[in-house]
Amino acid sequence: MSEQRTPTARKSARPRWIAAGGVVVVLALVVVALLVHGGGSPTPGPTERNDDVALPADYPFSAESVWRQDISDAPVADNSAAQVAEIAEQVESRHDGVAAFNVNRFQVSFYTVGPDQPRVDVDWDDCQKKGYTPKGLLGEDGQFTDVPIPDDAVPAAGTDGQLTIYSPETDQLWEFWKAEKTDSGTWQACWGGRMDDVSRSPGYFDGGFGSSGTGLGLAGGMVWVDDARSGTIDHALSLQLTAARHWKTFSWPAQRSDGNDRDEDAVQEGTRLRLDPDVDVDQLGLTPLAAMIARAAQKYGFIVTDRAGSVAITAESGQELAQDNPWPALMGDAKSYEVMAGFPWEDLQALPRNYGKPSRSASPSAGG
Repeated sequence: MSEQRTPTARKSARPRWIAAGGVVVVLALVVVALLVHGGGSPTPGPTERNDDVALPADYPFSAESVWRQDISDAPVADNSAAQVAEIAEQVESRHDGVAAFNVNRFQVSFYTVGPDQPRVDVDWDDCQKKGYTPKGLLGEDGQFTDVPIPDDAVPAAGTDGQLTIYSPETDQLWEFWKAEKTDSGTWQACWGGRMDDVSRSPGYFDGGFGSSGTGLGLAGGMVWVDDARSGTIDHALSLQLTAARHWKTFSWPAQRSDGNDRDEDAVQEGTRLRLDPDVDVDQLGLTPLAAMIARAAQKYGFIVTDRAGSVAITAESGQELAQDNPWPALMGDAKSYEVMAGFPWEDLQALPRNYGKPSRSASPSAGG
């Protein structure tokens, strides 16, 4: 099974998104009013977190973010069965019925940097032919300005070229789509964004920025190397689907969508899904990694973040792969395309639309 995804595109007079590989991104046309810089000045140092779980050392989001919420007792949507049947069919229709575990391509390339890392401006590559520079992207305090990218950073393999940079000292996180270091030594990207006050954030980018189709931070929902080493995943997981509800309708915490399915029971991007807590994971015969994912899905769930070429879960690369790739040993006898074999997708439960959305939160930007 290949992790390769088929890029898709769509024309519309409204804001639109272009899907490329595992991370489906960003506005081909952006309503200027939405592209307002989403953060203020950097806040030195993250807030202290009293998390009592075994998170990866550099996990950026707190227990108050959407990635850390316990949903094991949450209610179930009225049309949960129809949504789950659609997801199970998507899995069954591709790659011998096994969802992808994106560890070699279309993964999340993640780097933690220290306070002395030199900062550079990232050039904007208008690969979507917008024809204008979106407000807040470049210039003073722009999303692409003063980014502490390591010289040896390597974007994720595949057409997405995803790259995440995390600075604990300034409590900032950047995510880029189609990031590339040019022959002249400068960095460029087609889209992305900066998240300030990461440790206080809900876990998504503001103002139409970010590299996922929903604006959710990809680092929050990847399977970290430290997760696999510890044997437990104490956060929600990103889930990519092959089809999702039309982009005019989506569910919080998604801030936007790139879906194109008009069926009323199509899964909305941003939907939270839980593996039935009554399922006995030990009796499923899953790989160790899939069993970890299943237990996390019972407590924290999946969040639908993107539309892609296959139903997929993403893994961490980047800094952890710089010297020696740990994933072959962590996957044991399984290949990446075998990791999720036997996962009980039919036992998922869809939570109600906008589950967990704070009453004070503004409505999502496009019909949410």
